[in-house]
Amino acid sequence: MIVPSACNEANKGDIAKVVLMPGDPLRAKYVAENYLENPVCFNTVRNMFGYTGTYKGKKISVMGSGMGIPSMGLYAYELYNFFDVDSIIRIGSAGGICDSVKLRDVVIAMGASTNSGFASQYNFPGTFAPMASFSLLRNAVDAAERIKVNAVVGPVFTADQFYNADETAASKYREMGILALEMETAGLYMTAAKAGKQALSILTISDLVFTGEGLSAADRQNSFTDMMEIALETAWKSID
Repeated sequence: MIVPSACNEANKGDIAKVVLMPGDPLRAKYVAENYLENPVCFNTVRNMFGYTGTYKGKKISVMGSGMGIPSMGLYAYELYNFFDVDSIIRIGSAGGICDSVKLRDVVIAMGASTNSGFASQYNFPGTFAPMASFSLLRNAVDAAERIKVNAVVGPVFTADQFYNADETAASKYREMGILALEMETAGLYMTAAKAGKQALSILTISDLVFTGEGLSAADRQNSFTDMMEIALETAWKSID
């Protein structure tokens, strides 16, 4: 028997098959109010706002995930397993560490390395490599090309901590070709893999780790329009 969610007050049918998930619930509100037609709020528990509306005639939802793998893992698990969601597209911020990645660039995460122990629950006999769903990845790249956004595709690193006591870590990640650092993607990809569902992470570079450049909190919340539009087009294309 499935225990009703303590974190999501939606009823079955309130949430679309495809959900966009920013970390910040206020970014979910922004997407709903600026991109969705006739959005209806289905969740306010813990102020983790969730909305369902239509985009170009197709039903799409958007909901905050909170910060870090534990929060993303909780909400993604429930969406996949309790609310019959097929696909989740993360739309979040990341810190750029590759020299070719600049502020406000869009990164589409093909895979996500991590220092999290989240995968230990699966008793996987080896090191599991969390990967994006190829169909969503391909649709996102196509969408970026259509709207003329230069999106970089490659690996990201999902960290369990925002402030790392090991000051050499970022340099080591960069040496292995990691484009950016963030805190949720690996957990989303693992949760999707276990559920047999689809997932993709589309990120905007909000700061540059080695130069110290960064966007304000208001910019992070309201100005990631390229990423949002790519995600919406990707979601729309994935719906039959």
